[in-house]
Amino acid sequence: MCGILAVLGCSDDSQAKRVRVLELSRRLKHRGPDWSGLYQHGDNYLAHQRLAIIDPASGDQPLFNEDETVVVTVNGEIYNHEELRKRLTAAGHKFRTGSDCDVIAHLYEEHGEDFVDMLDGMFSFVLLDTRNNTYIAARDAIGITSLYIGWGLDGSVWISSELKGLNDDCEHFEVFPPGHLYSSKTGGFRRWYNPTWFSEAIPSTPYDPLVLRRAFENAVIKRLMTDVPFGVLLSGGLDSSLVAAITARYLAGTKAAKQWGAQLHSFCVGLEGSPDLKAAREVADYLGTVHHEFHFTVQDGIDAIEDVIYHIETYDVTTIRASTPMFLMSRKIKSLGVKMVISGEGSDEIFGGYLYFHKAPNKEEFHQETCRKIKALHQYDCLRANKSTSAWGLEARVPFLDKEFINVAMSIDPEAKMINMDQKRIEKWTLRRAFDDEEQPYLPKHILYRQKEQFSDGVGYSWIDGLKAHAEQYVTDKMMLRAGNIFPHNTPFTKEAYYYRTIFERFFPQNSAKLTVPGGASIACSTAKAIEWDASWSNNLDPSGRAALGVHNAAYKKNTGMGGSVKLGPNIIDNVPRMVDRSAAELVIQG
Repeated sequence: MCGILAVLGCSDDSQAKRVRVLELSRRLKHRGPDWSGLYQHGDNYLAHQRLAIIDPASGDQPLFNEDETVVVTVNGEIYNHEELRKRLTAAGHKFRTGSDCDVIAHLYEEHGEDFVDMLDGMFSFVLLDTRNNTYIAARDAIGITSLYIGWGLDGSVWISSELKGLNDDCEHFEVFPPGHLYSSKTGGFRRWYNPTWFSEAIPSTPYDPLVLRRAFENAVIKRLMTDVPFGVLLSGGLDSSLVAAITARYLAGTKAAKQWGAQLHSFCVGLEGSPDLKAAREVADYLGTVHHEFHFTVQDGIDAIEDVIYHIETYDVTTIRASTPMFLMSRKIKSLGVKMVISGEGSDEIFGGYLYFHKAPNKEEFHQETCRKIKALHQYDCLRANKSTSAWGLEARVPFLDKEFINVAMSIDPEAKMINMDQKRIEKWTLRRAFDDEEQPYLPKHILYRQKEQFSDGVGYSWIDGLKAHAEQYVTDKMMLRAGNIFPHNTPFTKEAYYYRTIFERFFPQNSAKLTVPGGASIACSTAKAIEWDASWSNNLDPSGRAALGVHNAAYKKNTGMGGSVKLGPNIIDNVPRMVDRSAAELVIQG
């Protein structure tokens, strides 16, 4: 992931302003340690910090058209750049570099502002047309790459990959919405990404496992485009294991294999004895990857919390819990010389993989919740994956969020995605079934049908328990009584949330900063709307998957009403059908 910063129309073309832009751009240097560039045209500044993945030798930015009248600074990867390059070359365009992002300026020349939907990839960019002093900025469909926009008192517009590039110099700033384009000609946004599922209308296409399988294989294969060493993040859960299995199966015939060899490297992080480490090791052995297992302690994670919040730029509890192990792992991965990893984010949102989906009352609500979850990904898992890795100059690619794959998966009749224990259909059954190949198995059966673990849980259950205990030492009951007065917006309701909030506001004290972070009640990563599915959830609000009482095999303790409590662990849950509902679990416990 690269870092981009643009300051546009600032009415100041002085050397002092140029120095200030350079200073702010250096705040993003962790994202792109390979090269930095700054282009100035009058009072417009385009800065770039490059992480070189494609064409490291000649792809430095900003990028230009033939006569250098169109200038682009971009963060991302354009997976269909070779096809676009052929079309543009046939139309008479000449390219200066082999960078995949070089096509953007030329597409603008051909199609004006209406070219963004032609890009297949993850991206954030700013394009300046010096011929008429206009500019556009755009962000990819789902918001895999991070981007913010701000406005200065002098009328300037600021665009940055991270908050820290603009928060000190803008009067107001906000998240740049995914799937949107900002144009100086209109002074506003318009949505360029308009898929059928966005309306949340209920689809009716029959489930075809082979169609789904081919769509996901294609999504993974196109992400093997790289000129640098890479690997896969492997937690041992379904999603990352499928990514690893497909990569291992198809790597041999790629350009990357010719350059770096066909031996796939996999990476996992966790506390000693955590569920993820054991499962990942087994998958790695099955696939024959060169496996790298990184351990951390609860204290290691706690010591990193301030750095994590500075880099991730959020106070959301779930995101910080999950970002910390990923942040620690990314540093280790980069130290091995790896610059790109492929990861499994997005599957749970598309297929209803979170355990609370067991309570979805019907297919309509199930589908609408998946739509809400996908639309919010840029505030949670995408933000985590992007910033945890780019903090150390590592790029994360996410094939589940491929535009074409999402179209296929979200057109399936949601009845097929519904969890139905009578038919032995657990969460993400449609995805599991698509890769359940008896003749050429992708994964061992018990991995293919492993229960969902949220990343912050899977690295070791004591991680979250340790965070809560740590927060208890710093946040008193008296502080919590005044939380609503101190933090009237997104008031923290737990000591852990209060602790994170104080750190965030120390780094980002502006009112606009706190507004960039989502809020609202959640159970096991649900939206606030889904809490209505079970009346008991409103009394047990926690984003951990273990909060799904009676669903998760290692759920939190629940009061039995007999003066004590029991842990809903395997010793109890194993006596009843896996994925039992809450009332059945309680019956067994009380009996």
